Amino acid sequence: MVKYHIRRKEKEITDNSEIYEIIKNGKFTSISMSKENEPYIITLSYGYDQDNNALYFHCATEGQKIDFIKSNPYVCGTIIEDNGYEDGCGQAFRSIVYRGNITVIKDIEEKKHGFEIIIDHLEKNPGETKKKLLTSEDTYIKPAILRLDITEISCKEEKAES
Repeated sequence: MVKYHIRRKEKEITDNSEIYEIIKNGKFTSISMSKENEPYIITLSYGYDQDNNALYFHCATEGQKIDFIKSNPYVCGTIIEDNGYEDGCGQAFRSIVYRGNITVIKDIEEKKHGFEIIIDHLEKNPGETKKKLLTSEDTYIKPAILRLDITEISCKEEKAES
């Protein structure tokens, strides 16, 4: 596959701490998948595991998303930080495009880890949420936990013109 690069280098963000900040501040990502030349895109909330450079998701154990992942686990996704409009159409944003492989987690200990990552990332008061939701082993068995291992990432910024 041809590797494309950011065309306008002055807009590229290469500082890992800035990239991690965008991922940590985001709540949703859109992920594109394909199966037998059929495209599919879905937007999901996520948790970011910086130590393993991975995103975690929870979902049902069956359905279109799971079928696509089983057929082709290699995906491309984006996270966008919207920084608003200024003076008409000047849009300010920072965006990430990443590629990687999604795995459906079977191991109960990793499922627990995934839930912790998701709740810590998304909730304002993770301790209270964990007390309410993570009440028994059954909590971890029913839903699917997905891990997306990021293998490539690029990031850019567009500043609104003033």
